[in-house]
Amino acid sequence: MSRIRLLRDGAIGRIILARPEKKNALDRQMSDDIFAALSQFETDGACRVIHLGAEGDDFCAGADMEAMHTNLEAGADVHRADAESLGRVLLAIRALMKPVVCTVRGRAVAGGAGLATACDLVLAHEGAEFGYPEVRNGFVPAMVMTLLRRSVGEKHAADLVFTGRIISAEEAERIGLVSRVVPAASFDDDVNATLEQISISPPTSLALTKWLFYKLDALSFEDGVAAGVVTNVESRSTDDFKAGIRRFMLRKENLQ
Repeated sequence: MSRIRLLRDGAIGRIILARPEKKNALDRQMSDDIFAALSQFETDGACRVIHLGAEGDDFCAGADMEAMHTNLEAGADVHRADAESLGRVLLAIRALMKPVVCTVRGRAVAGGAGLATACDLVLAHEGAEFGYPEVRNGFVPAMVMTLLRRSVGEKHAADLVFTGRIISAEEAERIGLVSRVVPAASFDDDVNATLEQISISPPTSLALTKWLFYKLDALSFEDGVAAGVVTNVESRSTDDFKAGIRRFMLRKENLQ
């Protein structure tokens, strides 16, 4: 049985974690299911933005501890395969040429917080909570630390991973862990409005923007500007850009 639900709503592809009875805890199958869903939407020409959400009161409680207990005495190869299944999900989210928007209700902790952090935008319900409590259980937030440091900086990241403390949505926004805190009363409407706003942009401009956004991580300031020049020129050669300029000029003429 799949651990997720997969939906397409116009140009919006939705991946919904569907183990609410387990607080959407991540096991090998769920990671594999998420990766397959991401791959499916990447090749879906009608999909322009991907929404990662969850059923139930919590977004994701991290690793499935019962599954870990079952494999407690397994060899290193088993643990490596389990870790790599989540690792390739985190890499896939960044490699996709489509924006991935995560919405968090309730708790997103440990691997669940990492899954959210990997996404391009994180919209947090005002009552959401985030944390990396792995160290308390003798574990390490190993793969997700790369994402966390890039998102919030060294000192905030160290505070979270060494104390394991749980923080509010408001604090998560303040330190840069989430993009925006959304009021409870308008949460669903605001989420859908954001997804719709992204989905109406041309796919080529979305893809080029995401590619350059993360490419800048590995570039100096000068090389970043140079890469921007190349991407700017590339975008001008696309049909989407040409159509957009023609629409702009037509609207301007109609206003005269």
